Amino acid sequence: MKAGVRALGIAESYRDTTSHLAGVVVRASRVVDGFVFDTCTVGGSDATTVVRAMVDRLDREDVRYLLLSGIALAWFNVLDLHRIHDETDLPVVSVTFEASPGLESAIQEAFDDPDVVADRLSTYRAQPDRHPVTVNDETVYVRAVGLPDAEAADVVRAFTPEGGRPEPLRVARLAARGLVDAD
Repeated sequence: MKAGVRALGIAESYRDTTSHLAGVVVRASRVVDGFVFDTCTVGGSDATTVVRAMVDRLDREDVRYLLLSGIALAWFNVLDLHRIHDETDLPVVSVTFEASPGLESAIQEAFDDPDVVADRLSTYRAQPDRHPVTVNDETVYVRAVGLPDAEAADVVRAFTPEGGRPEPLRVARLAARGLVDAD
């Protein structure tokens, strides 16, 4: 991948009822090239809208990929990767860092309201399956919309200089934690 290709990574950190999201533009050469911040509701259903708004507010035509840390931010605030892709025109890659059987049972246990459970499960089930990707002797799990799985794996590897966390997501997570610590 060319050194100047840019990805926007979005990660979150939360405490209490507000999740702080940080977006970081990183070049494939590992140069940080921009930031955007926002919040979403812990336990809410606004994460998809907030992520789309962050991309819009950043207003960077040079960003080629959107990397998201996870599929369910802020206590099951489930992201709709298809909607984010459709509304931003960016290939979307969701990266998780642990093997799991999925979130269905956890969502069912987390909420008492059957309508909330049904809505979240519907969004969650509509997302593409996760695929394991080996990166620097570690395994991450990737969902992709707007690009083939093999290309998504290449993007994750290209933006991961060491360890298993792509640099845009690593820096975004640090920035989000800094926001929470500042509160």
